[in-house]
Amino acid sequence: MYKMKFALMILSGALLLPGCTKWAQDKQNIYVYKAAPPPGGAIPTNTPLCGSIKGVMQTGQTYTLGCTINVPAGDTLILEPGVTVYADTTSGIIVHGTLISLGTQAQPNYFTVQGVTKNLTPNLPLAQDNAHIGLWKGIMCDTSCPMLVLKWTHVDFAGAAYGNVDGPAVEESAGTSFDLLFQNPNGYCIVEDSWFYGGTDDCMRISNGKLHVFRNTFEKCGGSGGDIVNCKGGSQGTIAYNFFIGTAYNGQKASNKGQPVGAAQCHIVMYNSTFVNGGVQITPGTRAGGIDFEQGAEGAFFNNAFINCRVGYRVVNNPVADTIHLTYGNNYQWADSLVIADQFFTYGGVCTKPMPTDIPNPSLYLPADFYYPNPQPNSYDGTPVVQYENPKFVNYPLPVVGQPLFAYTAIGSFDFHLLPGSPLIGKGNTSVTPLIVVPVDPIYGATEVTMPGADLGCYQINGSGNQH
Repeated sequence: MYKMKFALMILSGALLLPGCTKWAQDKQNIYVYKAAPPPGGAIPTNTPLCGSIKGVMQTGQTYTLGCTINVPAGDTLILEPGVTVYADTTSGIIVHGTLISLGTQAQPNYFTVQGVTKNLTPNLPLAQDNAHIGLWKGIMCDTSCPMLVLKWTHVDFAGAAYGNVDGPAVEESAGTSFDLLFQNPNGYCIVEDSWFYGGTDDCMRISNGKLHVFRNTFEKCGGSGGDIVNCKGGSQGTIAYNFFIGTAYNGQKASNKGQPVGAAQCHIVMYNSTFVNGGVQITPGTRAGGIDFEQGAEGAFFNNAFINCRVGYRVVNNPVADTIHLTYGNNYQWADSLVIADQFFTYGGVCTKPMPTDIPNPSLYLPADFYYPNPQPNSYDGTPVVQYENPKFVNYPLPVVGQPLFAYTAIGSFDFHLLPGSPLIGKGNTSVTPLIVVPVDPIYGATEVTMPGADLGCYQINGSGNQH
């Protein structure tokens, strides 16, 4: 199964939207991918793992980390389907080489903490929630890591601090770390059909790299702060069909901040994701609860659904996003209350332009003279769109009754698939082209690039999209 593959040539996808054809064609690139070297033998399960590790974690086996392990440069660690890895605050995973987790829908893989279960109590204070304590360190990929692949893999309860243990492999805030860090501008970060639960800072920090983040679920990610899929300068690729609930700050962010010398401009295409109760740790008017483009980032965002996100999607004006090369539309917002509706479009340092393809249509509530880049507050009254066009989920209380507005930060027994008659059905823009900069391969690459869907959000009425 894990034989060496031949080198293959990958032609990056181009974002072909009206008015953008020339710059999209100019940005086509050829990437050469060489598969990871063959791994070592089977990894034993009879003793806690510590230090340098390579080889295969075998199907159905459980492994325990006795300290932080590392995958050496030039080596590979592969997880077959149905593997469980237990960690604690003394342990994490540092990847200098290649890490590939090949869970399946029938046999997902787990990076988690033994004996700890999710606390699904509504309206739980941050300090009382084990999701945000940081019970193990997470997965930190060094600048030498050529490839990280997570398929049908759970990453739970991460965020404990690494400390000064491995030089450039570790990037963290004081006392916390990211659930996942990737930082090789020439490497591939492929995360699909996976689950992330909890954290203390950014969930995924893509400081550099070519990425493919498709059909994942993010619950209670971040802590008192932190974005969820945070793409920095030098990051390029597509983020699509993800589900977010109870995020601390932004669900998806693109920023050219931190672009290394000679690195590519941050260029991210986003489509068909669903954001519920986003931005639970922010003050209205600052940051966002769903999507944020800023500081020279380019790309697109279409077909997304935002449910009670504290701040609407934002194109930031200071420092300004690359608005010449940024397109968006066909995005839906729901507000239980005026507190939310009045933040669908923020102003002052934000230049998000309302689009006629948005739902609700901006003409229903924005004044005729609403001028989005106006540096002076140009407020509006969102009353006409409070509880307007219920998305009709299979099982989720809208409007929220009997609990505070942002009480639900985990999925629990809720079901966010669409019922027939939902206003999200058939409103998507299917002409958006994903930016494909990773290999497509059942092991050493993306399993599938799901094209933009006709329905808004991550769940499609025909059963495609997010499979959780």
